[in-house]
Amino acid sequence: MMVSESSTIKFSVVDKLKRRPNILWICTDQQRWDTISSLGNECIRTPNIDRLANEGVAFLKAFCQSPICTPSRSSFLTGMYPSSVHGCSNGNDRWAEAAPLVTKTLADSGYRCGLVGKLHLAGCHGRIEPRPEDDGYSVFHWSHSHKDMWPEGHSYADWVKEKGGTLGEMYQEKGYMDPELHQTKFCADKAIEFMEENAGHPWLMSVNIFDPHVPFDPPRSYLDKYDPESVPNPLFRESDLASQKKLAGVDFQVVASDPESFQAKEKIAAYYAMIEQIDDHVGRMLDCLNRSGQREDTLVIFTSDHGEMLGDHGLITKGCRFYEGLVHIPLIISWPSVISQGVRKRSLVELTDIAPTLLDYAGVEKGERMIGRSLRRLLESEFDAHRKFVRCEYYRALSLLSPGRERWEGSYATMIRTDRYKLVVYHGHESGELFDLEKDPGEFNNLWSDPDCNEIRFDLMKTMLDQSAFAVDLGSETTCVF
Repeated sequence: MMVSESSTIKFSVVDKLKRRPNILWICTDQQRWDTISSLGNECIRTPNIDRLANEGVAFLKAFCQSPICTPSRSSFLTGMYPSSVHGCSNGNDRWAEAAPLVTKTLADSGYRCGLVGKLHLAGCHGRIEPRPEDDGYSVFHWSHSHKDMWPEGHSYADWVKEKGGTLGEMYQEKGYMDPELHQTKFCADKAIEFMEENAGHPWLMSVNIFDPHVPFDPPRSYLDKYDPESVPNPLFRESDLASQKKLAGVDFQVVASDPESFQAKEKIAAYYAMIEQIDDHVGRMLDCLNRSGQREDTLVIFTSDHGEMLGDHGLITKGCRFYEGLVHIPLIISWPSVISQGVRKRSLVELTDIAPTLLDYAGVEKGERMIGRSLRRLLESEFDAHRKFVRCEYYRALSLLSPGRERWEGSYATMIRTDRYKLVVYHGHESGELFDLEKDPGEFNNLWSDPDCNEIRFDLMKTMLDQSAFAVDLGSETTCVF
């Protein structure tokens, strides 16, 4: 039942700290860190995400644990690395049930959990994605993308049909969906419906919007707001083509080329347009919380599963690379009167840290295997130290056909990033990458073979090896010792 403005109840800070917050978890798909106006992008319009950042904490150095959808989602939904939960590939036959989802743990503790949009813990090409045995969601509006690719079981297509349209025909006619029938609006509508119906009971709503994922197809009314000539140029030098050629044996969805050859600035403009549309619906969801009297009792997260190359270094989309455009993502967390407001944190954080943060605020103990760390201390104080490094991995994450090859063999790579340095090891290859981000923030000067950097490379490799060992799945619990 919807709660009216007149029935809004105000709680003191002490009361709120005793209460378990509602959780609105908004996760876009393939959104870079540098796409929010108040955090430094002067070309994009994101007034509602800006509002959220001004009501909470924005993490300026947040990183995903894989540059690919399923591995990243398997990581942030469990607080563990993809390789620790058998969630490494976009084409998994099923979710391996190797660790409980945080939504399952919260549901067991009394939360009502809902999802709209993507889940993507298993492959869904040519089929409806099989759900985990117990994911904790009592409301489940699955929509993997905005395409009409599933004859049944696609909630977004059903929603369009209820409104008198046919998704496939409408998209094919224009090459995009109008705002009133867009997948982003569908996600926001279902989230608002869930929040209104569950007012007064602890809830979690996962809003997993498909945009700003390729194919960069915003409604015309949004696209017209962005002039390609006014958006920033991709990070590109001619030397990038030679650098990427050395990595030709490592998986990526495209072959590197001059960004002008694939109209990168037009794609950037469309990408920004999709994010502005998302922002409008973030505003609608926040307005719903205010209108229903739930904003003061709701922890809101805004993030993405990974980024998008968007022309940087001659690349578009994603694959086995770890440039900032792919692994550096937005992360904003807000809970008025409990979490600090208008704060920017520069500490390194991972998406693995989301699950333990939610459990911390819900008063639920995190599992022993969960490698993520609660962000609560950073959220509620001036403290700004969390991790010395972040880790990201790619282990046979893509399984699509590739030009010139019947199938990708499947690359393996691991990244370690400190405040200053980034090391990438492409396992099984002689090539790797080492960047001094203080001197070279654009990641153009690869120091991998520089003899003056041997000690730095050795220390980072040892850290990488140590963390790979500490993240290993040790199997069942030990019951006896001989």
